[in-house]
Amino acid sequence: MVGTGEMKMSVRQISAALIAGIMLLPVSVSAQEVSQQQIITSLDNAGKVAPKIDVLLLKQQAAANPAGSAAGLPDWSKLAQLSQLVVELNFVNNSVAMEPESYRTLGLIADALHHPNLSRYSFLIVGHTSSTGDAKHNLQLSEDRANAIKEALSTTFAIKPERLFAVGAGQEYPIDTANPASAVNRRVQLFNLGLLK
Repeated sequence: MVGTGEMKMSVRQISAALIAGIMLLPVSVSAQEVSQQQIITSLDNAGKVAPKIDVLLLKQQAAANPAGSAAGLPDWSKLAQLSQLVVELNFVNNSVAMEPESYRTLGLIADALHHPNLSRYSFLIVGHTSSTGDAKHNLQLSEDRANAIKEALSTTFAIKPERLFAVGAGQEYPIDTANPASAVNRRVQLFNLGLLK
């Protein structure tokens, strides 16, 4: 017989696992395979009512627990309800510098964000890392990478800065759960936050 405390813990653990799984469900594309139309289709939020996301609260919650369990928090779980796309943008190990093969993908993202279907929306850029290194360092690195993408989109590609928000998720949501240290886990996720206010 399972006690109430044990039952609550197992429900919480199952909930966190389901939410983490949902965050991996969106289309994941490598830098060589992505097209502008895929980006537009994945991020178009027409007809959907996006839940209100407090980016500052997401940052605070991730910072409070860099080694995990943000997936079970209500504010992080809301992200699964948004139109989203996982994009493989390759970074130099332990750096915010992008590998040259990812520049084309970043340009396609910028073109898609300028497209009339997406130009009225704001977006959240979520950075992810592999599990190589310290969890706290990885959380900061993932946020730095998300901010680097935001900066490149707003300066080089002239996306209005007020349309872009950035946050790091660290190593918490690996795509390759069997190999969390794999480079495939270093990626960027874009979420459509809804109509620009």
